[in-house]
Amino acid sequence: MRSMQSVRYKVAEAARLAGVSASTLRLWESQGLVVPDRSETGHRQYSADDVARLKRISWLRSERGLNPAAIREALEAEDPPAKSDNGVTDTDTPQHDLGRKLRSLRHGLGKTLDDVAGEVGIAPSILSTLERTSQGVTFKVLHDLAEYYGTTVSRLSGEESHEAREVVRSGEWRAWPATSPGVTVQLLAEGQLMMDCHRFVLAPGASSDGAYKHEGEEFVHVLSGRIEMVLDGDQFFDLGPGDSLYFASQRQHSWRNRHDGETVLLWINTPPTF
Repeated sequence: MRSMQSVRYKVAEAARLAGVSASTLRLWESQGLVVPDRSETGHRQYSADDVARLKRISWLRSERGLNPAAIREALEAEDPPAKSDNGVTDTDTPQHDLGRKLRSLRHGLGKTLDDVAGEVGIAPSILSTLERTSQGVTFKVLHDLAEYYGTTVSRLSGEESHEAREVVRSGEWRAWPATSPGVTVQLLAEGQLMMDCHRFVLAPGASSDGAYKHEGEEFVHVLSGRIEMVLDGDQFFDLGPGDSLYFASQRQHSWRNRHDGETVLLWINTPPTF
């Protein structure tokens, strides 16, 4: 017999259990109130916890008359950290630490999800998902949030929270939380250093999804594959294995893996301002 944790409901089933229509569930998802899992074929799948959340949303809307923004805040205040199978809370794990940090920074400013999302220029549902799962945003959005809070992506990712390591063996790299699909960032040096030293692994089509800039200088060297780098919106560089690019980080820069396979880069920022 399946445990309650393993039960997965389709849209129609979850809607019936919550006492609302399937279109209402899709609306609540677009508003960032609930984020169901997806099957391998892309269909929504709701867990027992999701259904309980849907019932709570329905009650907050009908009995208390709250709008989506107020419902998000109410749910956020009520939600306890989820427990993993080994008893560790999600917010204690590296994968969920970034979202926890972002939520803490927002609370420290006394801002709502709608406040920050509006000022950064993203949908509240995207920010809500990021704070709860540490996933679902592009590199540009993550950079924009770090800039908004007066910090860096590296700090948010916990890069400075570990002691410096003189030697990092091949294959023993720690990685940032996987916020952006197809982008893996591995640490080649750790601690409070004068350089951010990273190994980027980009799946086909992975990109920054927009341009960003910050203080400092950076160096990119292609280990394998190909990448297109764009500076200031009009300077295009098609880089292949062995090619390098050095530029001032204050210039708007964006990138995309246009190779039909994986691209691996050595990427260094100094000072550590990304």
